[in-house]
Amino acid sequence: MSVAVLKNADSGQRGGVETPAAPRKRSRSRILLSVLAAVAVASGGAYGRYWYTVGRYIESTNNAYLRADQVAMAPRVSGQVAEIYVKDNEDVAVGQPLLKIDARRYEMMVRQAEATVDAREADVAKSEADLRQQDAVIAQAQADVTAAQANSNLADKEFERAAALAVRGFATQQKSEQTESALTQARSTVSLKQAVLDAARQKVATLKAQLAQARAQLDAAKESLSQAEIELKDTLLRSPIAGRVGDRTVQLGQFAQPGTRLLTVVPTQQMYLVANFKETQVQRMRPGQPAHISIDAYPDLALTGTVESFAPGTGAQFALLPPENATGNFTKIVQRVPVRILVNAPEHAAPAFVPGLSIEVSVDTKAAPVLRSAEVAR
Repeated sequence: MSVAVLKNADSGQRGGVETPAAPRKRSRSRILLSVLAAVAVASGGAYGRYWYTVGRYIESTNNAYLRADQVAMAPRVSGQVAEIYVKDNEDVAVGQPLLKIDARRYEMMVRQAEATVDAREADVAKSEADLRQQDAVIAQAQADVTAAQANSNLADKEFERAAALAVRGFATQQKSEQTESALTQARSTVSLKQAVLDAARQKVATLKAQLAQARAQLDAAKESLSQAEIELKDTLLRSPIAGRVGDRTVQLGQFAQPGTRLLTVVPTQQMYLVANFKETQVQRMRPGQPAHISIDAYPDLALTGTVESFAPGTGAQFALLPPENATGNFTKIVQRVPVRILVNAPEHAAPAFVPGLSIEVSVDTKAAPVLRSAEVAR
């Protein structure tokens, strides 16, 4: 009987009779839910406010890659590679020698050009000497003309005196004829000396032309010498920029032709990225706006950048085969606009901070563009 009463009492308690602990549990649950709801509403409000004031102006893309204006090194002259001064992935400075082409043939060409210059200088010296000698010849011819003219004047006076005496009968006819013959000879001598003087003066023009020709040949020989010296200098290939050696295919003893790519120098300290934004994202984007950069290879490395410029066309316009949209099967596709962004990376930011890495970039289109110093100066 007592066992049955206990069972009934237990079943009654389970069936609906509440204990004092149940209301307290429900009260705590309501408070917790209320707190969570308040936190959710506050978070949603804060996120909504952030999105409305900041987030909607942030344009992001993961279609971005790190780049650098790498320089392909190729020789300007042909020949066998005699020496290689750099190794793969080696850092080089501006003007540092990279490799040398066998220079013996080019040294011989320089010596030949120098000999030609010496010969042309001798020709110029000879022409100048001939011109000075001709001046002396002209001076002598002028003196001969003067002397002949004086003799002619004397013969003329002698003839006049002899003729006057002959008319009065004080001189013979033979004397008159002799003085007339002497006058004729003197005048002929003057004409001859004058012709010699004219010929000497005309030869000056010829000698001056020869001198000008010799000087022109000397200038041409000097240009040939300069070209030979340049080719000799080009046998030593130097780095035009500071960077790191990559894609080195050159081998010792290899015969290199002008324009053959032997290695590449990558300016690892002057890198930028190209982000391909959708055409619907560039409406408020301007050069000078700040950008936040995240590198897939280094997720903990936070970098900043600045929008520098926009490509003059979409990526499709510069493709090998641009699309032809004037067809009946046209499908509209959102285009991508390449945007160049400068990276503000500290030196040695990462051991492999190299072109080609995948990037995620976000541009704050609400921020005012930051003017660079060159733009401020203008």
